[in-house]
Amino acid sequence: MTATDTGPLFLVLLFPLLAAALAPLLTSALGHRAAWPLALAPAAAFAIVAANGGGVSAGQPLLFGFDWIPSLGIRFSFRLDGLSFAFALLVTGIGAAVVLYAGGYLKGHPGQGRFFSFILMFMAAMVGLVLADDLMTLLVYWELTSITSFLLIGFDHERERARRGAIQALVITGGGGLALMAGLILIRWATGLSSMSEILGSGEALRQSAYYVPVLALILVAAFTKSAQVPFHVWLPNAMEAPTPVSAYLHSATMVKAGVYLLMRLNPALGDTAAWETILPLFGGATLITGALLALAQTDMKLILAYTTVASLGLMIMLIGAGSETAVEGAVLYLLAHALFKGGLFMVAGSVDHGAGTRDLTALGGLRRAMPITFAAALLGALSMGGLPPFFGFLAKEETYSGLAGLDTRALILTGVAVAGNALMFSAAFLVALKPFLGKQPETIHHPHEGPVLLWIGPMTLGLVGLVAALGASFTHHVVSSPMASAVMGEAVDIHAVIAFHWGVPLMLSLLTVGLGIALYLAAGPVRAVLQKAVTGVGWGPDRGFDQAMGGLVRLAFSVTRWLQSGRLDFYMTTVFVIVAAALLLPMIAFGGLPTVPGVPALEFYEWTVLFMAAAGVILVLITRNRLTAIVSLGVQGFGVALLFMFMGAPDLSFTQFMVETLSVVILALVMTRLRVAVDDHRPWIQVVPDATIAVAAGAGFGLLLLAVTQMPFNAALSDFFIRHSYAIAHGHNIVNVIIVDFRGIDTMGEIGVVMVTGLAILALIRIRVGRRAPAMPDPTETTP
Repeated sequence: MTATDTGPLFLVLLFPLLAAALAPLLTSALGHRAAWPLALAPAAAFAIVAANGGGVSAGQPLLFGFDWIPSLGIRFSFRLDGLSFAFALLVTGIGAAVVLYAGGYLKGHPGQGRFFSFILMFMAAMVGLVLADDLMTLLVYWELTSITSFLLIGFDHERERARRGAIQALVITGGGGLALMAGLILIRWATGLSSMSEILGSGEALRQSAYYVPVLALILVAAFTKSAQVPFHVWLPNAMEAPTPVSAYLHSATMVKAGVYLLMRLNPALGDTAAWETILPLFGGATLITGALLALAQTDMKLILAYTTVASLGLMIMLIGAGSETAVEGAVLYLLAHALFKGGLFMVAGSVDHGAGTRDLTALGGLRRAMPITFAAALLGALSMGGLPPFFGFLAKEETYSGLAGLDTRALILTGVAVAGNALMFSAAFLVALKPFLGKQPETIHHPHEGPVLLWIGPMTLGLVGLVAALGASFTHHVVSSPMASAVMGEAVDIHAVIAFHWGVPLMLSLLTVGLGIALYLAAGPVRAVLQKAVTGVGWGPDRGFDQAMGGLVRLAFSVTRWLQSGRLDFYMTTVFVIVAAALLLPMIAFGGLPTVPGVPALEFYEWTVLFMAAAGVILVLITRNRLTAIVSLGVQGFGVALLFMFMGAPDLSFTQFMVETLSVVILALVMTRLRVAVDDHRPWIQVVPDATIAVAAGAGFGLLLLAVTQMPFNAALSDFFIRHSYAIAHGHNIVNVIIVDFRGIDTMGEIGVVMVTGLAILALIRIRVGRRAPAMPDPTETTP
């Protein structure tokens, strides 16, 4: 792709961000009707992506971007191929429907403008993630999805459950983000490659690397936390505390699919190994059964759909790891079908709550006359989720069974897990689609009503797209499904699944799934009771474990903080000097870096005088009982160092040292005059000996380090640099001044700032009024009457 072609694709990344910036203003001006102009941003991004479908269908990835950190080989770069093309269409297309839906669902909400900004930022992050080519770009957008989802889940931040759900999602997915960062760094270390295009084109390089196992482990942790695999699945149902538009978007096309996307993207580089084909089916199958069973234990429509999303994600990951081309085709088709029917069903759940005032299945019924459009949208979604013809979910289920069926033990187990999970999800789908609308309307529901067009246009559109995509399956596969599967497999794949009668094992398994699903639907009440009793009997689980882990972390942090931050200055000073002494002495001792102790040099009488003065100051500090005398004696040593600088031909350093020591003595003396301290500062030997030992160790460490440095060969590279460039660049003959003013300008400015702050502190001390002095300490010799 040429540079002139990249502009429109960059707009795909920018449009949602621009809409997010304008959302509060538009909402303030137009109210809920701002949803219409705001939805134009993802719709325009969808159109731009779709316009590039021809090259993608022809197997020609489009690369665009620019250098970000050239010195590290990092680019802000993106890749549009079959996989990212399909994901980008889902993110922007369903995103437009969700924005419209949010306009009706949150009508009149005081934070609607803020919500629009959050959902559009979330959209931008997800679009960037699926298009990212450079590893660092991928990581940045990966983390942005965690942050923006945190804002969305905790949108109703005044509710404790919403705050807990947001924190839980952030902690779990944020931990996965750290694993991803480590994994990407390790990939860069192992291969020397920094982009997905290079990694996918490197063949066996990553699989043959000695770092394959740790890379695989880190990538799987990142993917499993993001896509809610057991035992990290608990954050996803708790994320239902977010408003329903968030749930519809989160579960259909965005964050929970990010982990699946990552595994699909890296399948050509990490897949086709025993570890890959063992771990993914194991965790995916466990997640499929766990999520499907927990779905039937719920009565809240959103929670039922949330747990079926967990199950669906498990099914996709199990298919990715199954190891066959047909299984990958099944994963691709199921991902597309799931995005359509799950987004629509979540919107249906929100519409039912909006029109009837509840989402509890046990309190719902008979809504089909009052809410006919919502009922139709629910049926469209459920028929596809149940895998019935002529919907796209049927194609996905047939291809799934084609990819898993076999006579070996592994194939039989995976097929059995898929049938059981799909049957459970079949019953869950029709519980959501039929139970609220059929039967008799409970007396507790008053005046149910159909929602405005903004509430039903989204689910109806997604349901109809699932139908049309299946009826025109050949076109769908040519434009979307086959290029997507080809990108996942790393080679050309042509999907042929269409709505037609094909007698064989997949159809028989489909009939078995439908039969089991109908039976579970009819026995939903007793099944729910058994499952709820089993969940209650188990008691402890990952969700409770998360609370216990967070509580333990808080207690540990409190204990460590209470120990380290005791509030005693002497403890802080002791800790600092112990660490300094250890850092100076231990490396020299451990690695044989101790210097040779030189002999006593021949000194002039004035040099001996200065050394004697400094030694006398040290002795006086040690023996004096008066704090002010000790302060002045301490300053004597500083004056001695200043004199040595002067003798060595460094008057500027000498002057600075004189000023520092003078200010130090003055400030400390002023502080002492403001404190009511005893003149005699006697301490027992049990305190003196450890302090003296630490002081001697720190002093010896600095002295030995300086000796070691001076005994090393002098490296004149830095001096030569300043000599060469001081006049040529800074136009100054005084090298020291040039270094301070030009080469170390910011550092010098910091030093000036320190001097200014010190002066202000001195001024504050001087201006303290007598009336604000601390009260005098009581005389222990006096007795209280």
